[in-house]
Amino acid sequence: MTLPAATVIVVSRHRAAELARCLMALAQQDHPQIEVIVVADPAGIEAAKATGLPLKLLHFDEANISAARNLGLSAAAGEMVAFIDDDAVAEPTWLSRLCGALARPDVVAATGFVRGRNGISFQWKACEVDALGLDHPLPDDATTYPGAPARAVKTQGTNCAFRRPALLSIGGFDPAFRFYLDYADVNLRLAGHGLTAVVPDAQVHHGFAASVRRRADRVPTDLHEIAASIAVFLRRHAPEALEAETIPAIEAQRRRLADLRRARRISEPEAERLAASLAAGWDDGMARPLSPLAALVPTAPGFMALPETGPRRGAVISGRIWQRAALMKQARIARAEGRVVTVICLAPSPRAHRVAFTDHGIWLQTGGLFGWSTREGPRLRLAPFTRRIAEETARIAPLRPVL
Repeated sequence: MTLPAATVIVVSRHRAAELARCLMALAQQDHPQIEVIVVADPAGIEAAKATGLPLKLLHFDEANISAARNLGLSAAAGEMVAFIDDDAVAEPTWLSRLCGALARPDVVAATGFVRGRNGISFQWKACEVDALGLDHPLPDDATTYPGAPARAVKTQGTNCAFRRPALLSIGGFDPAFRFYLDYADVNLRLAGHGLTAVVPDAQVHHGFAASVRRRADRVPTDLHEIAASIAVFLRRHAPEALEAETIPAIEAQRRRLADLRRARRISEPEAERLAASLAAGWDDGMARPLSPLAALVPTAPGFMALPETGPRRGAVISGRIWQRAALMKQARIARAEGRVVTVICLAPSPRAHRVAFTDHGIWLQTGGLFGWSTREGPRLRLAPFTRRIAEETARIAPLRPVL
C-alpha cells in the first residue's frame, strides 16, 4: 500500500531539549514521505535548527497551543497531518500506522496508544469523550468508530492524525482552548465527517516533562487553563449543563487536589492556591469570547520532505550491565550506519524494565534479567539470558525493526 504524504506538527514552548529528542525520533520514521513543522519559541527554533534537519520552522511564543497548532496546520502540505507533543518520542512505525488507517476514504481521524515515562506501561489507550468533557474507555482492539456531536472517539493530543482538508474545513483548533480539551472539541466537531480509527500499534512514548502548569512528577502547579477550558467546552457543547449544581469535570479536579493533599504531594497552602486558580479559571472561561470558527486557509509553500525516512534495517544489541559502555559504543556505530538501534542491557536482578530514547537516537532498555517488562504476570521472571533477550526482541519487533 502506498502511504499518503504526511505532515507532522510539533508545538514546543520552553522545552528545547525535549524537542530535539522528539525530532530525532521523527527522523527515524519508516514512512517514506513526511515533512515536519515545528511551531516554537526562540529557544525551540534554535534547537530545531541545530538538528540540521530540513524543517518548516514557525516562530510562536504565546501560551495558546490551539493557535500554535492552527499556524502549523495552515503551513502543512501533506494529505494527512499528524500531531505529537514535544516531550514525546514516536516509535519508528508510528506515522505509517496512523496513515495506513487514514488510507480508507471513510476515515478522517486516527489515534494510537501512548506509553508512559517508563517506556513500558500505557499512559493512554482508547476512549470516547462526551459533551461534558468526560472520558469513557473503549476496547483495545484496532477498529473504527462513527462519532456523534455528543460523543466521539478521543484522539490523544500526543498521538493522532487527521485528513488535512477535513481539519481545515472545521476551522482547525478553537483558540478559545488555550490548553486542555482542545482535541476533544475537535473530535466532537469532526464527528459527522467520517470514522475515527483506533490504531493500538501506532505508539509514542510520552515523558510528561515539566511545564508552567505541572511539575515533572505530573503534580499541577496551576489549574487556571484547565478550568477555563472546561467552561468553554460546556458552553460550546453542553450549555444546559452549566445550570447544574455541580460540574462533573470540575469536581474531578477538586478530587484530584484532595487526593494529592492526602498523599502529601502538595501542602495545604499549595492546595488552597490551586483551588483558587481553578475558581479563577472557571470565571475566565465563562467570560471568554467565543467566535464562530471559519475554515482555515492553507498557506503551505510546498512539501518539504524529510530525507532518508522510510523502511530501514534495525539492530538489537544486548549484554550485561557491566558491558554498558561497550554496548552503547557499538550502538552508536550501528546508528551512524542508518539503523534503528535497540540496546537491551540487563543486570542480574529482579528490577523492573524501563525503555528510553537517548540523546544519541538509540532505544535503550534497562532492568533486571529476572524483572518484568510488560507489567503483566509474575514480577519475578526466571529465564536464562539468551531466552530473555529473545522474548524482549519478539515483544518490540511489531513496533520497530530488529534486523
